[in-house]
Amino acid sequence: MTFKLGLTGSIGMGKSTTAQMFVDEGCVLWDADAAVHRLYAKGGAAVEPISKRFPGAIADNAVSRERLKAMIANDPAILGRIEQIVHPLVAEDRRAFLNDTTADIAVLDIPLLFETGGDLYVDAVACVTVSPEIQRKRVLERANMTAAQFEAIMAKQMPDAEKRKRSDYIIETDTLEHAREQVKSVVNDIRGGLNHA
Repeated sequence: MTFKLGLTGSIGMGKSTTAQMFVDEGCVLWDADAAVHRLYAKGGAAVEPISKRFPGAIADNAVSRERLKAMIANDPAILGRIEQIVHPLVAEDRRAFLNDTTADIAVLDIPLLFETGGDLYVDAVACVTVSPEIQRKRVLERANMTAAQFEAIMAKQMPDAEKRKRSDYIIETDTLEHAREQVKSVVNDIRGGLNHA
């Protein structure tokens, strides 16, 4: 049986880098954002249902994130309707991934894990964290990211302190070496438990 580890953390906390460290330790990785990209791509499962409800969001037989963003900016209620279409498809993608894997540990990289109730279907949660100063610096170093966009994203995410409180493991990403040590420790702890089950 595969142990399902939810991996979460707010923007700029180093979640993608940490996810790769779990892969380096022999875990398999399912990435919610990558699943959405697959669903939105040409031939993806979200293209047809979104084109029926929001034809203006489609470009070149794929869902255009830019067009969707513009539509949601004009009418924020559209976001909820898009999520009603996309969330079940993402859940199906995740189920298919878990059904296909034989790995002992599957890491499910889900940025809004707690916000979407995803913590209910994992065996444990690891939260990636770093000081607010480092987080802000990392995010504002990204191309096309403004302070206003950063604040808007933060307003939609559960506060870091609350995520840490609700998690089974906390991985601080102040340095790569420190993060890697903690990832190894989490993997060893889970594998130790699996061996005794």
